[in-house]
Amino acid sequence: MWAGRRALLAAALAGCGALDRPRGLTSRLPPFTTPPESPLVALGALEIHRDVLGLGGLSSLHVGDDLAVTAISDTGRWLRARLELAPDGTPLGLVEARTGPLRDGGGVALSRGYQGDAESLVRTPSGEWLVGFERWHRIRAYEQIDGPGRYVAPPPGLQAAPSNGGLESLTFLADGRLLAITENYWLMGQGVAAWLRGTDGAWVPTAYLPAPGMVPTDACGLPDGSVLVLERAFSLLGGFWGRLVRVPAAALAAPVIAGEAILALEPPLPTDNWEGVSAFTHRGRRLVALVSDDNESVLQRGLLMVLGWR
Repeated sequence: MWAGRRALLAAALAGCGALDRPRGLTSRLPPFTTPPESPLVALGALEIHRDVLGLGGLSSLHVGDDLAVTAISDTGRWLRARLELAPDGTPLGLVEARTGPLRDGGGVALSRGYQGDAESLVRTPSGEWLVGFERWHRIRAYEQIDGPGRYVAPPPGLQAAPSNGGLESLTFLADGRLLAITENYWLMGQGVAAWLRGTDGAWVPTAYLPAPGMVPTDACGLPDGSVLVLERAFSLLGGFWGRLVRVPAAALAAPVIAGEAILALEPPLPTDNWEGVSAFTHRGRRLVALVSDDNESVLQRGLLMVLGWR
């Protein structure tokens, strides 16, 4: 009798992999393709399992040429990990992950909500990190992402942004200027509020014009002086979709910054709340990574997608 029960139990466990081996931090999504007219080709995507990582809400991303991943969450936390790639750039997983709280100037952990709504991240030429926050609109600089963050003078007028419409994008340009773009601070007939900070530290106001119905959620500078801007849209019926836009260097001098869409973020590509973009180089090839904010919702996924230039 017991032998028969053991056989039944073994069969049940064999059909439920979650019981006989640990759940990994990431899993690979099925292959997908990008349109042939896009200059970007799909290399693959990972789902980041929030229950294993211990946090969700990833809102901005940096991937270094050494494949070191740094991300921040709108819950006031940071993530450090290493991205494993196949020789052709296919993402295989995230390993060596560590997380912790973002801190104020005194080293005290920021509380979730008004204090810790981190939305944008960029590495400075000197190796520091700048983090932009919503609700309480401000910028903090971190010598180490797990250390104290000193206050940095924000763009003038940022305090007038809507509570949930502040700095979603921070990126350095090839010439050393810093570009800051808000998500939902609309200027009459111009787009959303944006600023360029020169190497002298002075902020110059400008604007960014997204596609109708979309908002910018992140940006990253490219070596040729151009910028990639990530835009997102949402509807109850259609869910999430978006686009990736390339802004030429010359267009950054216009009164209203605009670019050309180079990739529609819609099926057959994975779709979710894309909020972070980063450009890096692997084995001499330029790659682009995107991360999605799952809002810690059972209806959404935290995704990391990798694309390569054709």
